Amino acid sequence: MGFFSFFSKEKKEVLDKGLSKTKESVFNKIARAVAGKSKVDDEVLDNLEEVLITSDVGVETTLNIIKRIEQRVASDKYVNAQELNHILRDEIAALLKENNSDDAEEFSVPADKTPYVIMVVGVNGVGKTTTIGKMAYQYKKAGKSVYLGAADTFRAAAVEQLVIWGERVGVPVIKQKMGADPASVAFDTLSSAVANKADVVIIDTAGRLHNKVSLMHELTKIKNVMKKVIPDAPHEVLLVLDGSTGQNAFEQAKQFTLATEVSAMAITKLDGTAKGGVVIGISDQFKIPVKYIGLGEGMEDLQVFRKTEFVDSLFGEN
Repeated sequence: MGFFSFFSKEKKEVLDKGLSKTKESVFNKIARAVAGKSKVDDEVLDNLEEVLITSDVGVETTLNIIKRIEQRVASDKYVNAQELNHILRDEIAALLKENNSDDAEEFSVPADKTPYVIMVVGVNGVGKTTTIGKMAYQYKKAGKSVYLGAADTFRAAAVEQLVIWGERVGVPVIKQKMGADPASVAFDTLSSAVANKADVVIIDTAGRLHNKVSLMHELTKIKNVMKKVIPDAPHEVLLVLDGSTGQNAFEQAKQFTLATEVSAMAITKLDGTAKGGVVIGISDQFKIPVKYIGLGEGMEDLQVFRKTEFVDSLFGEN
């Protein structure tokens, strides 16, 4: 598929570095789980189950992985931790492939959807605005013209931060005064993007979860107003989750998927945590593609999520 032309040595180094804390934590735990054992028995599997759960893979996904390994153990005979690592890697890779869609293309948009409209949702503090800025940078780098809409009108800091990113990347940001109707901002952004023949529109939204009904109504209103400008907008609803929060990210995913139709996810801040296993669990349990992963502060550190490369990097394979 011509993949390796996209996944450069530099990207692999960023991925390896970003997952290093998770990798070190998981492997240390696995080593303890099999210490002194000549074969994988029920005790090792129980210990491995605990390793995966404490690595934020999630209970349901962990039980699924353990079941798969038990089936392998019934037919394969292996005696050391290295072989267990290989089998664990194989089963996690297989699980991700079974439960997710194809890997996303590198910051490209469908030719028949111009402008391509992305509505970004997520609670405050997960790296939502930063992710939008990095997406804008990557799309512009790919030769696309981008418009940003500052529809999180309830926080002055959110609008200011998006404006700073717009200036930094060199893309226009459409905004209104504090407290303005978010749907009105979305309408203005799409209207400007259409008038200027933009390729991509990214709309930031408020990240309040204290009242799910209000959130649902607000996001629905934004989507309905968008359709007045572009009938099939938004083309993508991207949920941003903070990977460093572990199980809390699962709960946020649950709440937002109930509040609106999420079609893709971005999991941020993986470089500063040992909780990278959350990517595996969220991919498996929500059956919604993880499209991007955040691996650092740099512009290039937002990567398209590629399942095989993620697992290879996590398990130290090249």
